[in-house]
Amino acid sequence: MQLSLKQYRQIVVLTGAGVSVASGLRPYRGPGGWWADHPEDLEMATAEAAAADPMAPWRVFATLRKGVAEATPNAAHVALATAEAKMRPGTSLTIVTQNVDGLHQAAGSSNVIEIHGNLSRTRCSRTDCDLPAYRDRTTVVEALPRCPRCESPLRPDVVLFGEEMPARPMWETKQLLRDCDLFLAVGTSGTVSPASNFVRSAEYAGARTIFVNLEPLSPPNPAFQEQVLGPAESVLPVMLGVAGT
Repeated sequence: MQLSLKQYRQIVVLTGAGVSVASGLRPYRGPGGWWADHPEDLEMATAEAAAADPMAPWRVFATLRKGVAEATPNAAHVALATAEAKMRPGTSLTIVTQNVDGLHQAAGSSNVIEIHGNLSRTRCSRTDCDLPAYRDRTTVVEALPRCPRCESPLRPDVVLFGEEMPARPMWETKQLLRDCDLFLAVGTSGTVSPASNFVRSAEYAGARTIFVNLEPLSPPNPAFQEQVLGPAESVLPVMLGVAGT
């Protein structure tokens, strides 16, 4: 399948862990996922664990930063960045990603909404602190780092299990979905909320909806009108008409 992007005005692409597998990053969920092999990390990657022990998020995510730091964009990331650059004036292609690896930006995409945060950033644990989140690839943390402004614990800038999704990215995504005319979900099961609700919003807005993944949806989601099976790094360059560019 090859899409004619010129016929669309506002494209929204939801991406999940499957987009980054070809970059050497393991998915977190499912068979062979990080959480399945490291259940002790899953227990520490929660808001409850972080409240009881502020070092818990560092024990989980500091070492995972090494893999992210060493990863480079693959053909799927590059295809999306190339397609965005080719959009006509007055039109847009925006990536809404569940990934925390920053590889879309590394590939050159500029319209990226990170709904789960970014593993290469650190922020203050106090939500009312004015310390901006900053780029940080620290992979070994022996003592709890403290905020230079308020002395509260610092933490990786990712959403923990049990935490509310960040308000601004969610608001931006909802605004885009209201007016999108093409919605792609790539490399994600599409079954985890809130991402599982995005396709319904796009369908309600009248968008064409396409699911791209290695495995078919189970159970099927009637909000997806079309399904393309295959690895994202192979499917997207052809689908977006940028293969060989």
